[in-house]
Amino acid sequence: MLVEITSAEELRELLGTPTARAEGKERTSLHERDRQWLAASPYCLVATAGADGSCDVSPKGDPPGFALVLDDRTIAIPERPGNRRADGYRNILENPHVGLIFLIPGRTDTLRINGRARLVRDAPWFDDMVVKGHRPVLAVVVEIEQIFYHCAKAFLRSELWRPETWQPDALPSRARLVKEVEYPAADLADLERHYGPDYVKSIYA
Repeated sequence: MLVEITSAEELRELLGTPTARAEGKERTSLHERDRQWLAASPYCLVATAGADGSCDVSPKGDPPGFALVLDDRTIAIPERPGNRRADGYRNILENPHVGLIFLIPGRTDTLRINGRARLVRDAPWFDDMVVKGHRPVLAVVVEIEQIFYHCAKAFLRSELWRPETWQPDALPSRARLVKEVEYPAADLADLERHYGPDYVKSIYA
Protein backbone atom coordinates (compact mmCIF):
# COMPACT_ATOMS: atom_id res chain seq x y z
CA MET A 1 0.00 0.00 0.00
CA LEU A 2 1.24 3.46 -0.91
CA VAL A 3 1.69 5.66 2.17
CA GLU A 4 2.14 9.31 1.21
CA ILE A 5 3.76 12.09 3.24
CA THR A 6 1.57 15.19 3.16
CA SER A 7 3.06 17.64 5.66
CA ALA A 8 6.39 19.13 6.68
CA GLU A 9 5.76 17.96 10.23
CA GLU A 10 5.33 14.35 9.09
CA LEU A 11 8.47 14.60 6.98
CA ARG A 12 10.48 15.96 9.90
CA GLU A 13 9.16 13.26 12.20
CA LEU A 14 10.27 10.62 9.70
CA LEU A 15 13.73 12.02 8.86
CA GLY A 16 14.61 13.73 12.13
CA THR A 17 16.21 17.14 12.51
CA PRO A 18 19.44 18.24 10.83
CA THR A 19 22.52 18.75 12.94
CA ALA A 20 23.57 22.28 13.83
CA ARG A 21 26.58 21.79 11.57
CA ALA A 22 24.41 20.84 8.58
CA GLU A 23 21.99 23.68 9.17
CA GLY A 24 24.65 26.30 9.80
CA LYS A 25 26.93 25.70 6.82
CA GLU A 26 25.00 27.97 4.46
CA ARG A 27 26.64 31.21 3.33
CA THR A 28 25.60 34.07 1.07
CA SER A 29 28.89 34.99 -0.60
CA LEU A 30 31.92 33.29 -2.09
CA HIS A 31 34.82 32.18 0.08
CA GLU A 32 38.26 31.94 -1.50
CA ARG A 33 37.87 28.14 -1.48
CA ASP A 34 34.62 28.51 -3.44
CA ARG A 35 36.49 30.52 -6.05
CA GLN A 36 39.11 27.78 -6.25
CA TRP A 37 36.38 25.15 -6.63
CA LEU A 38 34.74 27.05 -9.47
CA ALA A 39 38.14 27.46 -11.13
CA ALA A 40 38.61 23.67 -11.03
CA SER A 41 35.07 22.62 -12.02
CA PRO A 42 34.32 21.70 -15.66
CA TYR A 43 30.70 20.68 -15.10
CA CYS A 44 27.55 22.11 -13.59
CA LEU A 45 23.88 21.16 -13.34
CA VAL A 46 21.42 24.06 -13.57
CA ALA A 47 17.94 23.49 -12.13
CA THR A 48 15.08 25.85 -13.01
CA ALA A 49 11.29 25.96 -12.77
CA GLY A 50 8.74 27.80 -14.87
CA ALA A 51 5.89 29.95 -13.61
CA ASP A 52 3.60 26.90 -13.79
CA GLY A 53 5.97 24.80 -11.69
CA SER A 54 7.33 22.72 -14.56
CA CYS A 55 10.99 21.88 -13.91
CA ASP A 56 14.17 21.43 -15.91
CA VAL A 57 17.73 20.41 -15.11
CA SER A 58 20.31 21.28 -17.74
CA PRO A 59 23.97 20.19 -17.78
CA LYS A 60 26.63 22.78 -18.57
CA GLY A 61 30.20 21.85 -19.34
CA ASP A 62 33.36 23.57 -20.53
CA PRO A 63 37.04 23.68 -19.59
CA PRO A 64 37.57 24.08 -15.81
CA GLY A 65 36.79 27.58 -14.64
CA PHE A 66 34.04 28.18 -17.20
CA ALA A 67 31.80 29.71 -14.52
CA LEU A 68 33.12 33.25 -14.31
CA VAL A 69 33.27 34.94 -10.90
CA LEU A 70 32.12 38.54 -11.28
CA ASP A 71 32.26 39.41 -7.57
CA ASP A 72 31.74 37.76 -4.17
CA ARG A 73 27.99 37.48 -4.74
CA THR A 74 27.75 36.95 -8.51
CA ILE A 75 28.82 34.36 -11.08
CA ALA A 76 28.12 33.93 -14.80
CA ILE A 77 27.71 30.74 -16.86
CA PRO A 78 28.21 30.94 -20.65
CA GLU A 79 25.89 29.42 -23.21
CA ARG A 80 27.40 27.11 -25.81
CA PRO A 81 25.90 25.70 -29.04
CA GLY A 82 23.25 23.09 -28.23
CA ASN A 83 19.86 21.83 -29.33
CA ARG A 84 18.24 25.30 -29.02
CA ARG A 85 15.37 24.03 -26.84
CA ALA A 86 16.26 26.65 -24.22
CA ASP A 87 13.95 25.05 -21.64
CA GLY A 88 15.89 26.38 -18.68
CA TYR A 89 16.34 29.81 -20.20
CA ARG A 90 12.62 30.16 -20.80
CA ASN A 91 12.05 29.15 -17.19
CA ILE A 92 14.44 31.84 -15.98
CA LEU A 93 12.48 34.47 -17.89
CA GLU A 94 9.38 33.39 -15.96
CA ASN A 95 10.95 32.52 -12.62
CA PRO A 96 14.49 33.69 -11.75
CA HIS A 97 15.16 31.14 -9.00
CA VAL A 98 17.90 28.64 -9.91
CA GLY A 99 19.82 25.85 -8.21
CA LEU A 100 23.35 24.91 -9.29
CA ILE A 101 25.58 21.95 -8.48
CA PHE A 102 29.26 22.19 -9.47
CA LEU A 103 31.23 18.95 -9.78
CA ILE A 104 34.94 18.19 -9.93
CA PRO A 105 35.73 14.76 -11.46
CA GLY A 106 36.96 12.38 -8.81
CA ARG A 107 35.65 14.48 -5.92
CA THR A 108 32.79 13.06 -3.90
CA ASP A 109 31.64 16.40 -2.48
CA THR A 110 29.98 19.13 -4.54
CA LEU A 111 29.49 22.89 -4.39
CA ARG A 112 25.86 24.01 -4.37
CA ILE A 113 24.69 27.52 -5.21
CA ASN A 114 21.11 28.77 -5.11
CA GLY A 115 20.14 32.23 -6.23
CA ARG A 116 18.37 34.48 -8.70
CA ALA A 117 19.31 34.42 -12.36
CA ARG A 118 18.96 36.68 -15.34
CA LEU A 119 19.92 36.29 -19.00
CA VAL A 120 22.52 38.65 -20.46
CA ARG A 121 23.17 38.83 -24.20
CA ASP A 122 26.43 40.81 -23.99
CA ALA A 123 28.87 42.30 -21.50
CA PRO A 124 32.57 43.26 -21.53
CA TRP A 125 33.45 40.04 -19.68
CA PHE A 126 32.05 37.90 -22.52
CA ASP A 127 35.54 38.18 -23.99
CA ASP A 128 36.83 36.24 -20.98
CA MET A 129 34.49 33.36 -21.85
CA VAL A 130 35.82 32.61 -25.33
CA VAL A 131 36.64 28.91 -25.81
CA LYS A 132 38.11 27.59 -29.07
CA GLY A 133 37.11 30.80 -30.79
CA HIS A 134 33.51 30.63 -29.59
CA ARG A 135 32.21 33.74 -27.84
CA PRO A 136 28.93 32.98 -26.06
CA VAL A 137 25.77 34.57 -27.41
CA LEU A 138 24.37 34.79 -23.89
CA ALA A 139 25.24 34.07 -20.28
CA VAL A 140 23.28 33.26 -17.15
CA VAL A 141 24.18 35.70 -14.40
CA VAL A 142 23.42 34.30 -10.95
CA GLU A 143 23.17 36.45 -7.84
CA ILE A 144 24.08 34.14 -4.97
CA GLU A 145 21.57 33.77 -2.15
CA GLN A 146 22.81 30.49 -0.67
CA ILE A 147 26.06 28.58 -1.07
CA PHE A 148 27.40 25.50 0.69
CA TYR A 149 29.30 22.26 0.16
CA HIS A 150 27.32 19.05 -0.09
CA CYS A 151 28.60 15.85 1.49
CA ALA A 152 29.97 12.81 -0.32
CA LYS A 153 27.37 10.17 0.55
CA ALA A 154 25.52 10.06 -2.80
CA PHE A 155 28.78 9.63 -4.71
CA LEU A 156 30.04 6.99 -2.30
CA ARG A 157 26.78 5.03 -2.51
CA SER A 158 26.69 5.18 -6.29
CA GLU A 159 30.46 4.59 -6.70
CA LEU A 160 30.24 7.13 -9.49
CA TRP A 161 33.95 7.76 -9.88
CA ARG A 162 35.06 4.11 -9.71
CA PRO A 163 35.84 3.09 -13.32
CA GLU A 164 35.49 -0.60 -12.49
CA THR A 165 31.77 -0.01 -11.86
CA TRP A 166 31.14 1.79 -15.15
CA GLN A 167 28.97 0.05 -17.74
CA PRO A 168 28.74 2.39 -20.75
CA ASP A 169 27.60 -0.50 -22.95
CA ALA A 170 24.64 -1.41 -20.73
CA LEU A 171 22.46 0.43 -23.26
CA PRO A 172 22.68 0.82 -27.03
CA SER A 173 24.75 3.62 -28.54
CA ARG A 174 23.45 7.17 -28.74
CA ALA A 175 22.71 6.69 -32.44
CA ARG A 176 20.64 3.56 -31.75
CA LEU A 177 18.75 5.25 -28.91
CA VAL A 178 17.83 8.10 -31.22
CA LYS A 179 16.68 5.63 -33.87
CA GLU A 180 14.60 3.56 -31.44
CA VAL A 181 13.18 6.25 -29.16
CA GLU A 182 13.15 9.59 -30.97
CA TYR A 183 13.27 9.23 -34.76
CA PRO A 184 12.39 5.69 -35.96
CA ALA A 185 12.34 6.87 -39.58
CA ALA A 186 15.95 8.09 -39.46
CA ASP A 187 18.67 6.10 -41.20
CA LEU A 188 20.88 4.41 -38.60
CA ALA A 189 24.03 4.81 -40.70
CA ASP A 190 23.40 8.57 -40.93
CA LEU A 191 22.90 8.76 -37.17
CA GLU A 192 26.08 6.81 -36.50
CA ARG A 193 28.02 9.19 -38.71
CA HIS A 194 26.44 12.19 -36.95
CA TYR A 195 27.28 10.89 -33.47
CA GLY A 196 30.65 9.48 -34.51
CA PRO A 197 34.16 10.98 -34.22
CA ASP A 198 33.16 14.16 -36.07
CA TYR A 199 30.56 14.97 -33.41
CA VAL A 200 33.29 16.30 -31.10
CA LYS A 201 34.37 18.75 -33.79
CA SER A 202 30.92 20.39 -33.77
CA ILE A 203 30.55 21.15 -30.05
CA TYR A 204 31.68 24.77 -30.40
CA ALA A 205 30.44 25.29 -33.95
